[in-house]
Amino acid sequence: MKPRFHLHDQLAALTYLGRWLVICIAIAMLVGSASAIFLHSMEWATQTRDANHWLIWGLPFAGFAVGWLYLKFGSSVEAGNNLLIEEIHQPKSTVRLRMAPMVLLGTVISHLFGASVGREGTAVQMGGSIADQLSKPFKLSQEERSTVLLAGISAGFASVFGTPIAGAVFGLEVVMLGRIRYQSLLPCFIAAIWADRVTTLLGVHHTHYAVASIPTASALNLTAVVVAGAVFGLAGMVFSKGLQVSGAFIKQRIAYVSAPV
Repeated sequence: MKPRFHLHDQLAALTYLGRWLVICIAIAMLVGSASAIFLHSMEWATQTRDANHWLIWGLPFAGFAVGWLYLKFGSSVEAGNNLLIEEIHQPKSTVRLRMAPMVLLGTVISHLFGASVGREGTAVQMGGSIADQLSKPFKLSQEERSTVLLAGISAGFASVFGTPIAGAVFGLEVVMLGRIRYQSLLPCFIAAIWADRVTTLLGVHHTHYAVASIPTASALNLTAVVVAGAVFGLAGMVFSKGLQVSGAFIKQRIAYVSAPV
């Protein structure tokens, strides 16, 4: 007996697909534009620092300024990536939009004064916080919010680094600690690919690195890769745990106390 396909089922599927397509394009446009602003700002910071080496002496003051900004205006988003991961696993409330400008400003200031800071945290936090703002207008459920957060993270990573496929995989797998949410597969790829295109259209040119040579496939090389992967993973785990322990220790021992007026 042949299955029967009803018109209203097909229309419902098309409506669902169209709705998510609109959401993903909106995420891509917003996050891609934010990434373009961030990357242009980073380029300015790099050129300014290279032309004014004395700025390195202001690094302690820049670090204090960024910390003070988070203390006064960013206490609700200071958890950063951990906050996004918590909202993905156990959605509670919309991530504050202020996370995006706070992390953008903090990264640019740090880079301007010579701090060694990466871009992946900024990409993840900007993408996730901006994408989550669409939850209320589109009346998304808690489960759908998780997908939107993942799509925003994918879009942020893809547009900042110019790697749409890697960005989509990053959002799907890395943030979920090795587990893939297959219902988020298509939204993450759509948001990542289009966010990268938006950033490119806004004048961002990513650096391309050429691979000079590719080692031959052999048992020795495969063993070396497996061992290196295990060592890198352990190093990453130790680093992550070290940050947590040292951060908790410093917060307990060192407190910010404002001077009496």
